[in-house]
This record gives sequence, structure tokens and C-alpha cells, in this order.
Amino acid sequence: MLTSGIYDYVDVLNKAANASWQRNTAISNNIANQSTPGYKRQEVDFEGTLRRELSRFKYVSLDEKVSGLDLSQLNARTYTDAEDYSYRLDKNNVDPEQEYGELISNRIKYNALVDCMTKEFQRTKSVIK
Repeated sequence: MLTSGIYDYVDVLNKAANASWQRNTAISNNIANQSTPGYKRQEVDFEGTLRRELSRFKYVSLDEKVSGLDLSQLNARTYTDAEDYSYRLDKNNVDPEQEYGELISNRIKYNALVDCMTKEFQRTKSVIK
């Protein structure tokens, strides 16, 4: 079977958008639990996973790196941030102002990822015509 690799970038962008959506959920949960005693904020790491996967390929172009990625290994990881750290007496480590800033930043990233995927599909469509 021949593979053209035409959707390699779209597949990676899709994984990144899914991670951004997962991060949005984690941030929303952090905001919702800002007054819950003992709650520890959750964070999502996708960029570290992507960086690690891309670094497996040395001295090749980005196109070759992206086409060689194992998408099953490219998953976001949710973890508890600063588990032992709390500046509040109730042991909660959520800073609402930081969370709102992260939420805005994440929404901008998500919208940019969706725009990139849309443009990739538009380019493919224009080639097919």
C-alpha cells in the first residue's frame, strides 16, 4: 500500500488540539476546585512528549521526523503540579489568577491549532482541484 504522508502534519495537529482540549478541562477543574481544601492543581503535558518523540530522529528534516512519528506514543499526560507545594493554609495550591491566564493562553493555542488544520485541508483541497 502506498502512503503519501499527506495527513502527517494534520495528525500531529489533531493530537495537539486534543491535548489542548484536555488541558482546558484540567484548567477548568482547577478553577472549579480553587476553594476545595487539599486540592492540588492538575496540568497536562503534551509539548514534552512531542519534543521527546521528535528528538528520536537526528539529522533529518522536519518532514521526515513528522512522518516517522508513532502517533500511538504521542499522548498528553495529566499530572499533579507541585504536589507537595502549597502557599495556603488549606493545602490547596490553585492560584485563580494564574489559572485564568492559562485558560486564555490555552484557548488561543487551541484556536491556532484548529486554524492550522483548516489551512492544511484547504491546501490539500486546492491541489486536488
